[in-house]
Amino acid sequence: MEGLRRLRMDKAVTRLWARDATLFSDDPEIQAIDADKFGWLGLSARAAADAAALAPLAGELADSGITDVVLLGMGGSSLAPLVMSRILGPLVGAGMRLHVLDTTSPTGVAAVRDSLLPGSTLVIVASKSGTTIEPLSLYSVFRSWIDATHGDEAGAHFIAITDPGSELERLAGEQGFSAVFHAPADVGGRYSALTTFGTVPAALIGIDVADLARRAAAMEAACRNEVDDNPGARLAAFIGNGHAEGRDKLTIVCSERVAPFGLWVEQLIAESSGKGGLGVLPVLDTPDVDPGLYGDDRLVVTISVKGDASLNAYRRGLRADTPRMDITLTDEHDIAGEFVRWEVATALACFLIGVEPFDQPNVAIAKKATDDILAGRIAAPRKSCEDGDIEVTVLMPDPPARCTSIEAVASLVGATPRGDYLAILAYLPDDADLIAPLRDAVARLSSMRRIAVTLEIGPRYLHSTGQLHKGGPATGHYLIITTRDETGPSIAGKPFTLAQLHRAQAEGDLATLVALGRPVVRLDLPAPWFPYVAGVAHALTASL
Repeated sequence: MEGLRRLRMDKAVTRLWARDATLFSDDPEIQAIDADKFGWLGLSARAAADAAALAPLAGELADSGITDVVLLGMGGSSLAPLVMSRILGPLVGAGMRLHVLDTTSPTGVAAVRDSLLPGSTLVIVASKSGTTIEPLSLYSVFRSWIDATHGDEAGAHFIAITDPGSELERLAGEQGFSAVFHAPADVGGRYSALTTFGTVPAALIGIDVADLARRAAAMEAACRNEVDDNPGARLAAFIGNGHAEGRDKLTIVCSERVAPFGLWVEQLIAESSGKGGLGVLPVLDTPDVDPGLYGDDRLVVTISVKGDASLNAYRRGLRADTPRMDITLTDEHDIAGEFVRWEVATALACFLIGVEPFDQPNVAIAKKATDDILAGRIAAPRKSCEDGDIEVTVLMPDPPARCTSIEAVASLVGATPRGDYLAILAYLPDDADLIAPLRDAVARLSSMRRIAVTLEIGPRYLHSTGQLHKGGPATGHYLIITTRDETGPSIAGKPFTLAQLHRAQAEGDLATLVALGRPVVRLDLPAPWFPYVAGVAHALTASL
């Protein structure tokens, strides 16, 4: 394999573990920045230390009457605990219930808050920088909620996870948080699964963090081997070879038992590789699709647990010329090792592709656009027409002759050739039943058009695939779904509501995509209600 040859020739594995920043750039300024980004290598030892320190915490909180933990975070601060809670939480069957809020959807936030009791709820505010707008805004919402019943004692219901010396640490001290857990400053957000961002929530829901650390350590040892016997290097070569051959749609298919793992991998791959006009698009597919209809831009990784035959039919259905790698876990707890494998593989794949894996410049651009929308410095593109009570905005080189939802979406789909991709960016509550029609439409579109189609929930994707949408190859076509729902919590001390923030994030991304010349259609719905979402799904498949 060419990728393995290059990794071997350039001593990439040795240089990576030596934290050699010249592996990724010849620019001394970038090398100086990257020198402090390698702390994720060898994190298993820190995780083992965390395990010992965290062991009493869950019991102490349970004894105090805490039954539910709400995690407020985005991207690297939320995805690893979300994945662990969904995969391992049901297996543990003990500990507190974890609710991950990585959204500003007013409906979604209110639904979680209103299902809980202030006195039995602990809130984790997680932000590496300590300035991330989403968790800080959500903190305001939950602080007002708990203040109303607990007054001066409300701070005891909050803990923070952040870098040392951050604004969040200062805020936690001023407002009486019960604890602050430091994350290592030399670990970027998407590489932080085995830092306190992952281990603290895991411990609270009863996951054996010491076991996770042991499994991660075993994979670290394997990923130090020479390239031919190195699981991270082999995965990197697989991705790098695919990219070199024009197969830049990395399709990840997990068995049901580990399906949530794809959400974490998606951010890691997209945000690390998608810049400078290059990148690999992660496509999270399901085992019930027909993989024989994939185009020539696909390469496939399957992930399952030993003894689980649920992916066998999918694997048999793949064309012989579609590159495929199968990963089999001993059991679900092996995802700890997969965090390591995929982090090493992603960094080495970025070396092969020719991009720097640690920054995310276009995420910052989208954040600024949100701020500008909220401050009134810029405005979202104006609507093109109204289709009943749906507002339609068409921003394409060749708009349809008739401005309706169906015609606009059909035009966008029809303008997406094979080799490009269609991304559906839905600013909706992350509710499986609400989103189900869109997921069905994605599967039908992908099969019938033989293109990669992704469904992303906003604003979560802004800290994930959003980087690749704007910084990667200009092959994306985008359908943005928003709502005019003004219900939901206010944000104390801010001149905007949670609903206005949610909308501004969508409109900031819309403005950024349009400025880059990406083809976009926006459907602005009156409310996040099932009939409207089903109507969008119908528009997506009406032309098939």
